[in-house]
Amino acid sequence: MRFAVMRNTTPAGQAAIRLRIGSGSLQEADDQQGLAHMLEHMAFKGSTRVPEGEMVRILQRKGLAFGADTNAHTSYDETVYALDLPEVDADTVSTGLMLMRETASELTLSASALDRERGVVLSEERLRDTPGYRSVMGLFNVLLAGQRVPERAPIGKTEIIRTAPVERLRAYYQANYRPDRATLLVVGDIDPSALEAEIRRRFEDWKPVGPAVAEPDLGLPLKRGVGADIVKIPSANTKIYLGWIRPFDATPDSYAKRRRTAIEYIGLSVLKRRIQALSRRANPPFIAADVGLQDLYESARAGLLSADVEAGAWDRGLAALDQEQRRLLRFGASQAEVEREVAEYRSALQSLADGAATRTSPDLAAMLANSVDEAKVFTSPADDLALFERMVKGLTAAEVDKALQAVFSGSGPRLVLQGAEPPEPAAVEKAYAQSQAVAVTAPADAAAVVWPYTKFGTPGDVVERRTVEDLGLTMVRFANGARLTVKPTKFRADEIQVRVDIGRGRLDLPHDRPIPTWTAQAVELSGLKAIDYDDMQKVLAPKIASIGFALEDNAFKFEGTTRPADLAIQLQIFAAYASDPAWRPEVFERIRQLYLANLPQYEATAGVVVSRDFQGLIHSGDPRWTFPDRPQLLAAKSEDFQALFSPAFATGALDVTIVGDVGVDDAIREVAATFGALPPRPAPPAPAADGGGAFPAITAEPVVHTHSGRPDNAAVLVAIPVGDMLSDIPRSFTADLASSILVNRLIDEFRIAEGATYSPQGAVDLSSALPGFGYVYAMVETTPAKVASFYALVDKIAADLSEKEVSPDELARARAPKIETLRRRRQENDYWLGKLSGSQTDPRRLELIRAGQSGYDKVGPEDIRAFAKTYFKPGSVWKLTVLPSGVAAAR
Repeated sequence: MRFAVMRNTTPAGQAAIRLRIGSGSLQEADDQQGLAHMLEHMAFKGSTRVPEGEMVRILQRKGLAFGADTNAHTSYDETVYALDLPEVDADTVSTGLMLMRETASELTLSASALDRERGVVLSEERLRDTPGYRSVMGLFNVLLAGQRVPERAPIGKTEIIRTAPVERLRAYYQANYRPDRATLLVVGDIDPSALEAEIRRRFEDWKPVGPAVAEPDLGLPLKRGVGADIVKIPSANTKIYLGWIRPFDATPDSYAKRRRTAIEYIGLSVLKRRIQALSRRANPPFIAADVGLQDLYESARAGLLSADVEAGAWDRGLAALDQEQRRLLRFGASQAEVEREVAEYRSALQSLADGAATRTSPDLAAMLANSVDEAKVFTSPADDLALFERMVKGLTAAEVDKALQAVFSGSGPRLVLQGAEPPEPAAVEKAYAQSQAVAVTAPADAAAVVWPYTKFGTPGDVVERRTVEDLGLTMVRFANGARLTVKPTKFRADEIQVRVDIGRGRLDLPHDRPIPTWTAQAVELSGLKAIDYDDMQKVLAPKIASIGFALEDNAFKFEGTTRPADLAIQLQIFAAYASDPAWRPEVFERIRQLYLANLPQYEATAGVVVSRDFQGLIHSGDPRWTFPDRPQLLAAKSEDFQALFSPAFATGALDVTIVGDVGVDDAIREVAATFGALPPRPAPPAPAADGGGAFPAITAEPVVHTHSGRPDNAAVLVAIPVGDMLSDIPRSFTADLASSILVNRLIDEFRIAEGATYSPQGAVDLSSALPGFGYVYAMVETTPAKVASFYALVDKIAADLSEKEVSPDELARARAPKIETLRRRRQENDYWLGKLSGSQTDPRRLELIRAGQSGYDKVGPEDIRAFAKTYFKPGSVWKLTVLPSGVAAAR
């Protein structure tokens, strides 16, 4: 057994534990397919020292949330168990190590527990069976034909999951959970010497059972020339791949190997940028495209070009991919293109090196586990940057071109066309031959570009500045009305997060007719009037600055992450979008085509129908929250896109929030030069008295929607109105704990006892924008036959919570993970960024932050009962059922 211990103090007082078993579905025998994953589930079902049903409760008492802090995954070649400990006191760390030791060799694996868990795993199999999953598996079947990977999907075979005797599961456990396959990783605010002694004490008596098993033969890639393969996937959009396959490089990690990979990556990045630029032109050959290089589970190394295409125009997409790839091979990359990719790569590595001191323990534990999985030396960000500088010193375009020749020298290309109604392989091969006959010409030299948005006028004067001492904030108002809230932190070295809120978001939009809110994706990609999106990427390559845009209930939101050296340009980007956006019709059209192409996928499973329809339903059909249907998409015009966002961008109030490794005066200076220099804007309005989008009327019968997928898949959702976030802050904490207790009981009864679902989901969603709007919800994906029993169980739990006080232990198991999650989140920049947004206009947001842990501590069993009695009353539950088409609604 190997182990690694690393001291790390971000977050302070916490630790992350990972137990990696170097065995997954590839190690299964023919009659064990699915049992590696089943064993992962059974690790939570009892062991020598932990009775069945107690593991999750033990962890909840320690403050770990199931799923968020306690999790596991099974892949082709590994199974990894994860615990994120909220405390590093001796008892919590000892408990974590004890549970990992129990998992290693002490699992009970009772037949009765296995029988109960079969339904859970079968539910997960249904949940995974989406068009996207089938697409990946279809691609593996083609690229790795004749090898072991396509035969060993981790989910396994349903018949084996249903019927395999427990002895077969034990056989897999004993053969594969062995010290020589195990690596224990602990990262956190711990004493490494003391922890090493504890690990040795707990694990040194672990002995393997029986002889070691040989590693399976994964096979070698088939030597094949050009050829087409068709993968028919109901409800899937149409996608084309060109894949070149080489044998996997199993040589040890080395400088030379890393340099080859880095140069290949630089060359493919040039190709990727060229291909993606095509997708942003008018009348593009494809909707979206990508380029990549992947090691496929030690079985092959694949160079892949891919594109999402319109079903009737797949040949245009195929031709564009082929010809751009050949153009690069024929004429090579320019030195300027290579240097641009090097600069972007360097900036990313520099940013990681600058922030290395505050990497989080869970991130580091994941990196260590990945280094074991990939058999790589664990190197620091400073090492990576130094190695990269050595790798690219004197790098020429000719050397990059040579590396690309190697990438595309493998077997192939295999032409893989996926879709609901793909053509015959001969048609694809013919289209490829026709494209190959087209001679490619040298690319035009790209014109030099500069960033044009450095001046926005005279920097604005500060007319109000105040500090909020207890929260470490500075609040500023400029003469033009723009506002700034700054919170300096040292959570992540060299990281600054910036958020800009414009106007009031959905509250500013009409709600009496369909509106194209879905075009929000086109805002960023449309770029600016003086520079388009592609040229922006060229100019910004050496910088660390990002752009994200979203439509919120109470704001049009820009968000980005930068570093102190690039804060000025990050703010220039956002100020340019706020004051001089472009509304390019070709980008609008691309987003519309993407939605149209994906519509079949949005009805392919019960869960995706819920994600598509729920927000519109829960807001009573208000068009500001509804998902567009085909007629709405076809009727939309590019001018609708501009008309939706332009008024708010032109006149909306400006609210800037900056959190991170920044000085207050530096933030004020940079905002004064950008947002403070813009023409005057109105002050943010007071919180809305009525935002619309009210909770729907509750009816006796569920709302029923349908999906086009498997007949054994259904989704059930309940929502209970409980009020908004800010009008009654103590109630918001009670609602949060009540929802956790509801979900915990659903897990106990519907998942564990009945085995009727993979993972009940639920939470409380309380609006801070819409007065009176908020709800507790719970949802499961299950079989149609279990729909009625889920509704009955929710009614039973709601009644019980109203009639009886919860036990102190049950309340503690709900409260402890909430407190520990809050404590951890308060050490993260993005927590403060979200919480502080809009706080100058609505100071109740600061009161919510101040309440903190005490808000949860003040909630007693009597408060949960009173809350349930008020809100969880008979007739208060709104219900949604999603059934397969043709299946009668279940009450």
